[in-house]
Amino acid sequence: MKQMAFIAALFLPLAAAAAEFSAVMPEKSSVAFVFKQMGVPMDGKFAKFTARIGFDPAQAAKASAQIDVDVSSIDAGSGEANDEVKGKNWFNAREFPVARFVSSSVKALGGNRFEVLGKMSMKGRTRDVVAPFSFRQDGPLAVLEGSIPIQRERYGIGEGAWSDTSIVADEVQVRFRFTLGAAKK
Repeated sequence: MKQMAFIAALFLPLAAAAAEFSAVMPEKSSVAFVFKQMGVPMDGKFAKFTARIGFDPAQAAKASAQIDVDVSSIDAGSGEANDEVKGKNWFNAREFPVARFVSSSVKALGGNRFEVLGKMSMKGRTRDVVAPFSFRQDGPLAVLEGSIPIQRERYGIGEGAWSDTSIVADEVQVRFRFTLGAAKK
């Protein structure tokens, strides 16, 4: 009997790793970004977002995700900067309040690393993006972390005087961390 319990204990971690994770925990998740302003790295974050994710590391090809970010919840470091980037030349939050990512496929790269392909929509423009991410299981929770490199000019973010990429660089790294609980059965 002890031998059976020992064998079962060996396979328990494998069974847990094969679970689907879909219960997003917003309080333990984040959507942030890093950009360069006059060559100096700056960072910010979004306070409000929703995420619908279904991920089983053993069946990555069946994974799905939709992330909606409330662009007016941006924190770019100061009240003045926040007001500016919500405006028409940047996100135009009044007309386009949500930035959205929708996955189309996920592939395993090995070593708990994956790559998600999908569509990123901001300010009325939609582009294909590829985002590498890692999977880590922390007890009953899963943590997905990665980044999506975007070129802000392709989305019309930072128009007019702000289109000068020597002031604010074109490339922005959108960094995400989603903590998920196991799917309810």
